[in-house]
Amino acid sequence: MSTYLFAGGGTAGHVNPLLAVADRLTERDPDARVLVLGTAEGLEARLVPMRGYELLTIPRLPFPRKLNGAALRFPGRFLAAVRRTEQLIREHDVEVVLGVGGYAAAPAYVAAKRTGTPIVVHEQNAKPGLANRLAAFLTKHVGLTFSNTRLRHGRVVGMPLRREIETLDRRVSRAEGLAEFGLDPDRPVLLVTGGSSGARSINRTVNRAAATIVGAGWQVLHVVGGKSDIGPSDLDGYHVLPYCDRMDLAYAASDFVVSRSGAGMVCELTAVGLPSVLVPYPVGNGEQRYNAKDVVDAGGAVLVADGEFDEQWVTFHLLGILQDRARIADMAVRAGSVGHRDGADRMTELVRDAAAAPSTTSTTEER
Repeated sequence: MSTYLFAGGGTAGHVNPLLAVADRLTERDPDARVLVLGTAEGLEARLVPMRGYELLTIPRLPFPRKLNGAALRFPGRFLAAVRRTEQLIREHDVEVVLGVGGYAAAPAYVAAKRTGTPIVVHEQNAKPGLANRLAAFLTKHVGLTFSNTRLRHGRVVGMPLRREIETLDRRVSRAEGLAEFGLDPDRPVLLVTGGSSGARSINRTVNRAAATIVGAGWQVLHVVGGKSDIGPSDLDGYHVLPYCDRMDLAYAASDFVVSRSGAGMVCELTAVGLPSVLVPYPVGNGEQRYNAKDVVDAGGAVLVADGEFDEQWVTFHLLGILQDRARIADMAVRAGSVGHRDGADRMTELVRDAAAAPSTTSTTEER
């Protein structure tokens, strides 16, 4: 029996591709054992056990961005996390460590290097994070989601997608999607979502402009996120949900999307051929703008800055798109032209290649 340690998490953008590869790996090799290294605070604490995998936890250790008390304590805490991960690698006789980014990935990479365990990296974002940039110097097995990503030894594999997204036929599932959310089959559907955590500015703008959008003949399926204070609406055609556990059916029911441009969302939209307006998250290292580049360049999405996405933009720009069904159909084709549905298969091959590669350092027995 082969044992793999998959490290990463924090958000759905990290957890979902990790689980997609885990599912595909165990489908191909029923004797394979996948352990997941994460934190008790991240989304993995809920999603990993729900999927049937064992979650091993280490403390949440964000890289310090400024010199303060937390920065001074970081080296000791990081080393403790590395040692704990080394112990787990030895205890479970781990053959390969796969990192997808997130707080658990960096300690896992260092522990794998110190124990001679092969490392595999998957970078979801077009602009790589620090942990994966460092890990790319420790392995030749590096999978990329986007063609414009610059990372040592990287090869484009796409985003590992959940099976229900990977196999979705929107036309076949549309009736089921409309019924799931109580939508009118005679009106087109605008899906609005900010990702697993929601998006305050998108939520606020769409909530205020909902009557205008509905008045233009559309209905709105608005997934606001659990932290939003926007509740159910009495406006006919405006459907507000705090969460959506069936995004496959939401995609099937929808004709157009307004969303953040997180890597997972961009890849799911292009995989299923949904046109969109993408509003990058304005904080961080700007990776969401880079994530949108391929589909925007292809004409499958329109990019708008967070500060510009207001009620006026909805009225003068979004409504113009929504009223042009020929343009929407063309954008759908263009979005689908840059999508990948085989990311889970290709990442699984990368993991298996790493497992089969000759060890260049210590063996399992030496560990």
